[in-house]
Amino acid sequence: MSTPTSKAADLIARENQYGAHNYHPLDVVCTKGEGVFLTDVDGKRYMDFLAAYSAVNQGHNHPKIGEAMIAQIKTLALTSRAFRNDQFPPLLEKLCRLTGFEKALLMNSGAEAVETALKAMRKWGYDKKGIEYGKAEIIVAEGNFHGRTTTIVGFSTDPDSTSRFGPFTPGFVIVPYGDLEAVRRAITPNTCAIFMEPIQGEGGVVIPPKGFLQGLRKLADESNTLLVLDEIQSGLGRTGKLFAFEHEGIRPDGITIGKALSGGYYPVSAFLANDAVMDVFTPGIHGSTYGGNPLACAVASAALDVLVEERLVERAAELGRHLEQRLRSMKTDKVQEVRCIGLWAGVQLHPEAGGARKYCYALKDRGMLCKDTHVDTIRLAPPLVITQEQIDWAVDQLEAVLS
Repeated sequence: MSTPTSKAADLIARENQYGAHNYHPLDVVCTKGEGVFLTDVDGKRYMDFLAAYSAVNQGHNHPKIGEAMIAQIKTLALTSRAFRNDQFPPLLEKLCRLTGFEKALLMNSGAEAVETALKAMRKWGYDKKGIEYGKAEIIVAEGNFHGRTTTIVGFSTDPDSTSRFGPFTPGFVIVPYGDLEAVRRAITPNTCAIFMEPIQGEGGVVIPPKGFLQGLRKLADESNTLLVLDEIQSGLGRTGKLFAFEHEGIRPDGITIGKALSGGYYPVSAFLANDAVMDVFTPGIHGSTYGGNPLACAVASAALDVLVEERLVERAAELGRHLEQRLRSMKTDKVQEVRCIGLWAGVQLHPEAGGARKYCYALKDRGMLCKDTHVDTIRLAPPLVITQEQIDWAVDQLEAVLS
């Protein structure tokens, strides 16, 4: 593991002195991004294989998105939702036409989109399904990651997420991920929704058994229950489809999106649903000062255009097949399992390999940035603008450090 230079070390020391220690980042201090590359304060360039957890699917500093942001910031950045703005309606229409949902509710962070969805699920349960007030239940999955608010971490099974933050919000039933029978057993007359990630990203790119999403859709239909999916990391092209649920040919009742919705320029998120769900919101019961602001809308509109015009979804599907083939053909005895869908992979190491973090540091020294999760998993998620040659180079580095 290389030692940070004096310039990087000084910045790291100041961060450690003046910042809360709520992250454990790799010791690389970035100052510039372009496409699939990041450059540190000492001028060393790295290939980014994390893509800010899919926020920069369009690549770092995409010029079209940046130009849209600069143009809008010169005219109007914020009005709050007390007044209307001319960027908001076109983005709503673009989102709905692209995704097939009838309504969009814009927020800022991914966690805010999830909180919005949770409110919608519960209120739908009371208003539309007739559940007795205060008794609505939402079925969620073990190993989930939906954000960091106190309500959301209350139904996490990650010890770090739940570390002494209770008491937690009731009303959540946790079942094993990928287990349809467990979901079936958990459904009661008080169940208002099933809420899950179609692929667990933070969990290490955990892909459920084939037919799981179809089974969830069937169970939800049979029990008059909503099916809402968190597509904040998996959506907008990452898996080789616009949304991961498309791999099983289903339609959920609602989804949460964020991350790549802004191409990494600005926090923008949304809850998307059809009228029957979204109509539970009436004036005054939910909102956000910054949600749907004109700057966010201009940025998100350009980010969506880039996904479509540069065919990044199709690119992820094509290059994802190549990435999976290369990962599975690596010559190493340290890999227990490779999970890959589109340009998203979890390389699961054997416990005897000694943990994934040291290999991430070894990759950093070779000019490749990725991140460990859950001790033994290396996550790979490059910007969707990556080339096949760049994938080959990256897998060569991974194979070298794991050999």
